Amino acid sequence: MVDLNLVFIGFVILIALVFDFTNGMHDAANSIATVVSTRVLSPRIAVIWAAFFNFVAFFIFGTAVAMTIGKGMIDIQSINETVILAALIGAICWNLLTWYLGLPSSSSHALIGGYAGAAIVKSGFGVIIPGGWYSTLIFIVLAPAIGLVLGYALKVGTSWMLRNQRPGPVNKWSRVLQLFSAALYSLGHGGNDAQKTMGIITSLLFASGFLTEFHVPFWVVVISYSAIALGTLTGGWRIVKTMGQKITRLRPIDGFCAETASAISIFLATHLGVPVSTTHVITGAVSGVGSANRWTAVHWGVTLNIVWAWVLTIPGAAIIAAAAYFLLNLIMGKGIF
Repeated sequence: MVDLNLVFIGFVILIALVFDFTNGMHDAANSIATVVSTRVLSPRIAVIWAAFFNFVAFFIFGTAVAMTIGKGMIDIQSINETVILAALIGAICWNLLTWYLGLPSSSSHALIGGYAGAAIVKSGFGVIIPGGWYSTLIFIVLAPAIGLVLGYALKVGTSWMLRNQRPGPVNKWSRVLQLFSAALYSLGHGGNDAQKTMGIITSLLFASGFLTEFHVPFWVVVISYSAIALGTLTGGWRIVKTMGQKITRLRPIDGFCAETASAISIFLATHLGVPVSTTHVITGAVSGVGSANRWTAVHWGVTLNIVWAWVLTIPGAAIIAAAAYFLLNLIMGKGIF
């Protein structure tokens, strides 16, 4: 006889991996936009490069971010499988909407917004763990600011060091260096973002009684990194144009500075266990590099539109997830609570 509860849990894990896939697809643009727009790599080779380093982040990073997502933001004792499914639906819908519109919004914040929205509908606002939200909300502002400042500083510093060099050799070496900076950024992206799906799947396993204590199983780590890498392989071409061309015009040295600044920021956040938005960081870094060249070189109107997408992400995903939770309970005949 088929265990329907086990089938349902398997289905929710599949949906979590779909979210992870759309995360890679949505955020592939962040990993490859600069290296493609500077013509260092073709789009096809760029996504393979990024996907490879998304996956090998598995060997470098721990599970600190997964622990924050899984049990540090929402009271895990108050959730069930339906909450997690609704959270994933909210995050996936928001990802697809912003992907269609070409807006580089945060998959991370879509996930935590969806998680909060569904959990609040089930158990009320008391389910929120304030301490777990402080660092994440602070980094909504801090992440792009760190990226902007580091990008600006790196561009100013490299320009000063190379001020007496001929453009030809500088451009040649910048193209080589950008391969390494793009790899570092993709490592950071995989290391931080794949852990968010790990945290959600582990929460599901804990809430369902398959885990007696909260820890991330090895197989969850492997499938989460695999899913985000496969998503990256599909590319987010609509967002590539926004990130690589519409904010500011980039040269190889600019791409190197932006990616390096972003990688430093993301590595730091991942070490601290903060589910930072890699989208926010790279957007700030690209803007910082552009403003170091010339303030008017940055299309600040485009940046403002992106910021609005950031502001709306958590509440937007929360509303979709709350509606999804309500409908799922009606369909399954359990009532709202």
